[in-house]
Amino acid sequence: MTNRLAFAQSLYLRKHAENPIDWWSWCDEAISTAKSQNKPIFLSIGYSSCHWCTVMEGEAFSDFQIAEYMNANFLPIKVDREERPDIDSIYMQALQMMSGQGGWPLNVFLSPDDLVPFYAGTYFPVEERYGRPGFLQVLQAIRHYYDTEKQDLQQRKAVILESLLTSAVLQTETVAETQDNQLLQKAWETFTGIITPNQQGNSFPMIPYAQMALQGNRFDFTSRYDSKQICTQRGLDLALGGIFDHVAGGFHRYTVDPTWTVPHFEKMLYDNGQIVEYLANLWSGGVEEPSFKRAIAKTVQWLQREMTAPEGYFYAAQDADSFITQEDLEPEEGAFYVWSYSELEQLLTSEELTQLEQNFTVTPNGNFEGQNVLQRLNSEQLSSNVEAILEKLFVARYGNNSRELETFPPASNNEQAKSDNWQGRIPAVTDTKMIVAWNSLMISGLARAYAVFSEPQYLELATQATKFILDNQFVDGRFHRLNYQGKPSILAQSEDYALFIKALLDLHQASLKTQNQSSFWLEKAISLQDEFNEYLWSIELYGYFNTANDASQELIIRERSYIDNATPAANGIALSNLVRLTLVTDNLQYLNLAEQGLIAFRKVMNSTPQACPTLFVALDWYRNCTLIRTVKERINSLISQFLPVAAFVEVSDLPQNSIGLVCQGLKCLAPAQNEEQLLQQVVSSYKRGE
Repeated sequence: MTNRLAFAQSLYLRKHAENPIDWWSWCDEAISTAKSQNKPIFLSIGYSSCHWCTVMEGEAFSDFQIAEYMNANFLPIKVDREERPDIDSIYMQALQMMSGQGGWPLNVFLSPDDLVPFYAGTYFPVEERYGRPGFLQVLQAIRHYYDTEKQDLQQRKAVILESLLTSAVLQTETVAETQDNQLLQKAWETFTGIITPNQQGNSFPMIPYAQMALQGNRFDFTSRYDSKQICTQRGLDLALGGIFDHVAGGFHRYTVDPTWTVPHFEKMLYDNGQIVEYLANLWSGGVEEPSFKRAIAKTVQWLQREMTAPEGYFYAAQDADSFITQEDLEPEEGAFYVWSYSELEQLLTSEELTQLEQNFTVTPNGNFEGQNVLQRLNSEQLSSNVEAILEKLFVARYGNNSRELETFPPASNNEQAKSDNWQGRIPAVTDTKMIVAWNSLMISGLARAYAVFSEPQYLELATQATKFILDNQFVDGRFHRLNYQGKPSILAQSEDYALFIKALLDLHQASLKTQNQSSFWLEKAISLQDEFNEYLWSIELYGYFNTANDASQELIIRERSYIDNATPAANGIALSNLVRLTLVTDNLQYLNLAEQGLIAFRKVMNSTPQACPTLFVALDWYRNCTLIRTVKERINSLISQFLPVAAFVEVSDLPQNSIGLVCQGLKCLAPAQNEEQLLQQVVSSYKRGE
């Protein structure tokens, strides 16, 4: 028997449709029912490719005793964080306040009358283990507390709500322009330290940090770090490590060790878009490692083969877990990607196996539960023989060679994964929804890769996805965040606006190489920025709220996202966009908004720079932005270089005997008479923050 979630569009919600728990989705009816029945709300938030969310769904949420108590004593609500990041952000902040840490699944208990949280946790096992209490005991204790400790409950809620409100209304702090350089240097040192290799813990891509560290390399800041080497090492760890799928392309979410060896195997679109852009920037900055170019090319192949809908947009994610046989009851983590030594012995000749062992981490004992995750042992270009060996593994996994397998239809749920007639292994489930913000990150990555490598396929894929969003995500003149099988859903949030405007600006710049719709992308960016400003800009506090002013009624606070997580924070991206729009339109109103936004977040930037690298990217744009006006041929020669805070405008009416005009913010330098002078002016302009 299914519950209400059987009719949900979200794959994550539908995964819970067979639970005995009487789940509701987040809606007015659910909240009013909780009020009328005086039931505390049990709010559970996760996402489809979350491993521990899947574990809890199969354990505690499938337990009939737990369900019976839950249904009688709580109003259970399920939320897909990828649908509603605004809800997730508020209650994740509450969890971090209560416990000092966060993660998913996010399980929060709310008072039904005001939706204020009073207890929160992550994964709860059915029985007490892992140092965690059994879930039924947690539910019983919380219901007893709710019924008998009313005064303490009110005091606890008041403290939590005050903390949430305080965090939402940031104190402003004005910093003199002369202090901006010190602030940038302090932040650059912080971010470089954060991405410095360490010997403990998990390894995450952390691209917002790496990007700002890379941008700071152009300054002659004194530091105890060799920043260029550290940024290069981050690229090598990504391109050579087990986090990368060396057989078929695409990056996994993170590794569970400090050596970049064993990944948590889900592949998220947002990680891949950011990594493609970062590796392209490294290459354009002179770090021309063959592994970077290969990783980008293989990732684009994976994207086109497995993650691109027929309509042109990109799917959201692929699960970490997959079935080994159709008879399995539960999927196994990493099963689609790992190799037993005996299997390799069967697939390869002894000479081929020896070659594979010379280039990758392959041993009889393996490095992941007796299996082998492939990790490269050196950064040299792979020989044609080794590529042929990897192609054999591709055929074993997919049942066909990579040249003929142009598209690999997704398994959209566990039932399809187990029932379809796959020629190779059973693939992981793909979450086929379209998320504007995540598509935008990939569009930006593809646009940058095209600008650097001039591969037409990169621009073509980016263009197709962008056109789908422009053609399908506006309903009654309003921008929408999601698309399920051709149907737009949920009003766009700040990250959707900010990242899609960035993608449009990135396409505008990359398309200058071809003159292919360059002005069209800019027009769309300007139009969307107007809507962004109208519905999400805070006139009193400055910066952008996470949700529109007509879509925030059910939220206990309105947040302005500035903390970078797995994806860059909306306000950092948005403020950079405003400076870029100023450069290419000469509209100073954009610059005024950027200045106000930086004032709003300056105190946070000064006190906790480690939280907000993308805001420092915006500060770098604001302080050091450079506009290069020149002819198309010269743009083609410059745009593939790493000029992190520069924008290009094509002109034909340059002053006599000049080849280009470089403008620093609101002033222009003398017209450049030759290539050498032009390049010197560009370099001195974007380094003037020293």
